[in-house]
Amino acid sequence: MSQRLDPSILREYDIRGVVGANLFARDARAIGFAFAGIMHERRLAPEGERPCVAVGYDGRLSSPMLEAALVEGLVAGEVDVIRIGLSTTPMLYFAEASSPEVQGGIQVTGSHNPKDHNGFKIVCAGAPFFGGDIAKLGERIEAAGQGGDIAASGVGGTIGVEQGRVERREFLVAYTDRLLADLAGVDGDALARLRIGWDTGNGAGGPIVQALTARLPGEHHLLFPEVDGHFPHHHPDPTVECNLADLRSLVVARQLDFGVAFDGDADRIGLVDGLGRVVWGDQILMILAQDLLQRMPDALILADVKASQALFDHVAALGGRTAMWKTGHSLIKSRMKETGAPLAGEMTGHLFFAENWYGFDDGMLAALRLMAASVRLGQSITDLRSAMPEMAATPELRISVAAGRGPALVRAVRDGVVGQGRAVDETDGIRVSGPDGWWLLRASNTEAKLSARVEGGTPQALERLLADLDGHLAAVGVVRG
Repeated sequence: MSQRLDPSILREYDIRGVVGANLFARDARAIGFAFAGIMHERRLAPEGERPCVAVGYDGRLSSPMLEAALVEGLVAGEVDVIRIGLSTTPMLYFAEASSPEVQGGIQVTGSHNPKDHNGFKIVCAGAPFFGGDIAKLGERIEAAGQGGDIAASGVGGTIGVEQGRVERREFLVAYTDRLLADLAGVDGDALARLRIGWDTGNGAGGPIVQALTARLPGEHHLLFPEVDGHFPHHHPDPTVECNLADLRSLVVARQLDFGVAFDGDADRIGLVDGLGRVVWGDQILMILAQDLLQRMPDALILADVKASQALFDHVAALGGRTAMWKTGHSLIKSRMKETGAPLAGEMTGHLFFAENWYGFDDGMLAALRLMAASVRLGQSITDLRSAMPEMAATPELRISVAAGRGPALVRAVRDGVVGQGRAVDETDGIRVSGPDGWWLLRASNTEAKLSARVEGGTPQALERLLADLDGHLAAVGVVRG
């Protein structure tokens, strides 16, 4: 198992690479073995027992191969493994959270990335495994590789004495039961009047949607539920508007109440209202927050720094509290634990639930809670969307820069803005606010790019704010393009 990972696959929130280019089966084995070592080091299992890890995989063509190699590495590191098979990332999280004997989980998934990409999302002791944890994993692998044989290096604890056991376990029924239990107490007659479209884009969420809709009240229309790693109809990324074209057509043609779409591992959701309008991630969070605040007045709602000011104003008007936090699903989940926030969300469609749930992001649960919110609020998703202020905003803007230069460039822009006496929020990069809108600039955690977003109260304000951002970028030698 001599191994050194390509450093480019060790990202801030997970491990991601291109299969056959910088990600191979040997990498999956090394990752499993090194993670086993960390499990032993942290002494997460009861005294005298081996640690146990749940493992799942998405519908990509390379996922079964990577999952098999990952399991080999884990069991060689004296960790027991529960293989849950084809699954979404939230189902893997559920398996880890709901199984007392399990202390960690790894999902093999390429999420929303191109079909030749793949990777690993990791949870350990109910908490996201990211940042320094992933860096340490890479260091363990490199240190073992320098010794020539990772299996002989001792990084997995008392390696070589006895391998871990492997058990196959089905979680689809238990997970579906738990999701449906979330609708307990919601008016069944009102739910039965809902007509909904579901587009899983041939991703791993298809079997779950089929199982859910077979038991849900109401009328349900499914698009592309067959799992197919070629993604023959459209790529499963609901944040890209063209990927929602089939769902929009279905909703409008059938006059449905709304439609939902999911990314490849179904931890993110896209939403289309009854008029075919896209309801973006922060707008979905507005709906969910309005529903939550009926049950939990003064609740704290977390949103990432890219969220619209309309969200923060809406929650405040309803008597709730808001806090802005750093972009990234692992970062948001960690912050939820720290603050006790029951609900959080990102522009990317990650919605996180701690009220009567486990604190992780789950696209399927988000869909069910949108159904419940519509019923409890007595308004359609279309009416709720129509009541939102129309803001003029850009999508996320990605600006290429030299590798490693992102943070320094953001600091330089920040110094220029502060020098003008402007209001700056530095939660994640800089968010510069004024009376008619704001702009955001931050360094990407996953690639050599700056990330920007601009929002104004009017199209004219948006143009002015874009020009302001461009001027500050030009001052440090960057052209947005």
